[in-house]
Amino acid sequence: MRNGRIEWRNGRLDGLLTRLLMELRRYASAEPPTEPEQLLNWLRRHTGSEFALVTDTGTAEAVSDGFPHDLLDPLRPALARVTGGALAAVATQADGRQVHVEALETRAPRPVLVTAGDAPLDREAAALASHAGSVIAVARRAHQAERTARGYQDKARQLRFAVFTALMSGDPDLARRMTTGAVPRLLSATRVRVHLLHCAPGDRDRLAQTYQDTAGYHGAGLMVPCPVHPHHFICVLADDEGPPEGGPFNGASLDGVPLDRHDATLRRLVLSNPHYALGVSGPHPLAATAEAYAEAGHALAVARNLPDRVADYRGRLPLARLLPRPAAPAWAGAFLDPLASAPKLTSDIVRLAVSVSRSGVARLLGISRNTVTTHIGRAEALLGLDLTDVRARAALDLALSVAGSGPWPPARGRRPEGPGPSLDALLRTGAAATWAADLLKPLADLDRPGPGSTLRVWIEANTDAREAGRRLGISRNTVRAHLRAAESLLNRDLLTLTSGVHDVVHALRIAGARPGR
Repeated sequence: MRNGRIEWRNGRLDGLLTRLLMELRRYASAEPPTEPEQLLNWLRRHTGSEFALVTDTGTAEAVSDGFPHDLLDPLRPALARVTGGALAAVATQADGRQVHVEALETRAPRPVLVTAGDAPLDREAAALASHAGSVIAVARRAHQAERTARGYQDKARQLRFAVFTALMSGDPDLARRMTTGAVPRLLSATRVRVHLLHCAPGDRDRLAQTYQDTAGYHGAGLMVPCPVHPHHFICVLADDEGPPEGGPFNGASLDGVPLDRHDATLRRLVLSNPHYALGVSGPHPLAATAEAYAEAGHALAVARNLPDRVADYRGRLPLARLLPRPAAPAWAGAFLDPLASAPKLTSDIVRLAVSVSRSGVARLLGISRNTVTTHIGRAEALLGLDLTDVRARAALDLALSVAGSGPWPPARGRRPEGPGPSLDALLRTGAAATWAADLLKPLADLDRPGPGSTLRVWIEANTDAREAGRRLGISRNTVRAHLRAAESLLNRDLLTLTSGVHDVVHALRIAGARPGR
């Protein structure tokens, strides 16, 4: 180096430009990109000058190690002309240094590269600096595009989750209001099925993004990672889902099912991933998404024990649909009537809390666990229930199921005067007795050691595996193993979702297997 200039040897500039091309490749690949400061210091080593990347607001975003920070103040007029688009570049002097200011983008306002040295750069060094500035500009645009895309994905994920929460609360109208102007196809569906995919937690966001359409949804479906169970990926699909126009699979099929349908896509994923499993609900009205979700959970418990790891829900009609009319709705209305005076948030929390843990409800609704506990306490006081008791939760779950997806809680004054039917009276009907006998039949003798007796004692112990093990003289792990066996026999999820447990509570009550009845 002589007098602040580089003596370029034949071919050296070409080698340095090759290095810049390598940097561009890093930005186009998955490799960690070089920070602007590193490129500026690289330029400093090869040219002997100092460099600064200055934003369109005149702020130094990155500088080489020796750049004088007080140099920018006297350069404000020149910086304004270049960042504002009046000039593409300007050469000047400041504080005894030769300064060159060059725009890095064509559209104003724009960032600039400031070069400061004892002497102007020669032609080759100036060319190298200009090329390096172009690489930095490309990197900035790539970073900005990535931030924008990430922000869009975050917002899309949040909106999908909000829509799913509204559906789980039985309020499709709220979901439609959330999406006014871009209502997803799913919300126009007459009936839906829930597909519950068991997969690695890290796969869920990737899957949601892979099958996302340009509107941020999934065609006639909605895919969201479960906020409660880290291995669950929830897919709510229109039961009348048809292939989208211009689908990517061009008519290909799997076992005769078009692959541009999400249900076939999910089944194909299970085929190709030995650690995946899929449970599929029966068809349900959009407002009964929560019921479909429970069925998918039961089907998933079965699927995990099948060779192909896929199961469609084959359960019998739920108990709520078998109870006599109009007696059952009258009982449910009377049971839920005290909640009519509670805030809507209390009602929403109670509806979710019968099947989801309190921390899960908090994550679903985006509120604190303390808030959930407060609202549950208010509901307990109004209903006269202790919702930590599995039998109380089962009764509340049944009342909600019987009440269905209409306006809830019902307005006061709709229930008939005088005492209504009791739950015990409803459960003594022939249809309920047949339902209970069919459900419990695979467990054989509930008093003999094995899955049946363990399940009965576990419920008597308020689903406390440690206490059930103490009563039975077996370990907690053995209790859980017996419950897993009972899941396979009953086609019910007992350890993840609570609706299966509630079914067993009612079946034991109907069959007279609960001590002290």
